[in-house]
Amino acid sequence: MKKIIAFGASSSKNSINKVFASHAASLVDGSESIILDLNDFEMPIFSVDRQDEFGIPDLAFKFKNKIKSCNGIVISFAEHNSSYTAAFKNIFDWISRIEKDVWYNKPMLLLSTSDGKRGGRNVLKMAYSRISRGITHKIPIFSLPFFYENFKTNVGIIDSDLNLEFKKSLNLFQENLDLYGN
Repeated sequence: MKKIIAFGASSSKNSINKVFASHAASLVDGSESIILDLNDFEMPIFSVDRQDEFGIPDLAFKFKNKIKSCNGIVISFAEHNSSYTAAFKNIFDWISRIEKDVWYNKPMLLLSTSDGKRGGRNVLKMAYSRISRGITHKIPIFSLPFFYENFKTNVGIIDSDLNLEFKKSLNLFQENLDLYGN
């Protein structure tokens, strides 16, 4: 059985991005979903000076080991001022200091959602641009606008056109997982 790490790139306790990432991971055939909460990996704000003085926090190694031990990754990005949340960026900064290969060329599905009409498209574009560096296969992406109107718990995406687009991204992730998710 494949292990899928899923998380919302947000520190909100009621993160719709965590809900969306969890939902997407639950739809992957032949897999077990492991849902992470970024609040469990809260660390000091990254700086080279802090790293030189105190080293890399144990929580960065713990997060990195979870990434290393999984077969695939689902991330749904919350957008703060058209960018990553500080919580995600800080974890990303710390784990990138452990070793250069941050994501181990794992199959990934990158998502975003918000309660607005753009659905976090800016951060998704930024995340794809950065995360896809060094990945040898296509990373599917999908942005869901108007989360509260287009998503229902235990149902999923209720807009048929959006659901069809989402399923295409999910299917590519599944194909990548079957091919590359050792």
